[in-house]
Amino acid sequence: MARERATALLVDFDGVLRRWDPAVAAAVEREYGLSAGVLGEIAMQWGRLQPVLTGQVSHADWMTSVADALTPSVGDAGRARAAVAQWQRYRGEVDPEVLAFVREARSAGIRVGLGTNATDLLDADLAALDLIGELDVVVNSSVIGVHKPAPEYFQAACAALDTPPARVLFVDDEDRAISGARAAGLSAYRWNGPADLRYLRAALAA
Repeated sequence: MARERATALLVDFDGVLRRWDPAVAAAVEREYGLSAGVLGEIAMQWGRLQPVLTGQVSHADWMTSVADALTPSVGDAGRARAAVAQWQRYRGEVDPEVLAFVREARSAGIRVGLGTNATDLLDADLAALDLIGELDVVVNSSVIGVHKPAPEYFQAACAALDTPPARVLFVDDEDRAISGARAAGLSAYRWNGPADLRYLRAALAA
């Protein structure tokens, strides 16, 4: 059976609309004598990450816990906090091609939502990246208390978009999120980079 035409678009933030330059973290790690990749490894440990993504702890508390875990490697709590603070000053960059696609979709009458597992820093990040007003809705896991790929997350996103799941096209760079979206009844496309925009434009126009 043919899918219904999408009338709403749900786009992931990190890895799709926002890009991160790995050289920034690498430079901080070199400056502080840390092993390569350790900042991300500590921050992304699920027991540390899950509470901040569901709003149980703040972004600031999350980073404090990262600094605490880093202290033995640095040998000094103050240096560990300084390393984390320096790393966190960089807030990523908007992918201009994805932003152009979002603007095109909205101008064509497609509702566009940001669907992201994020912390309470998201609104500040959107402001810093000049993205306020570029999206119809923002669905932040730390605000609604549930994260992708849970079906409840996608139900909340579709409700925010005021669009039934069958008419929402979801774009994400993580396989688990794609599988979760499809299980919740959305169309979902695994993002690999701006070369995918040609397909997505065609899918929305179909």
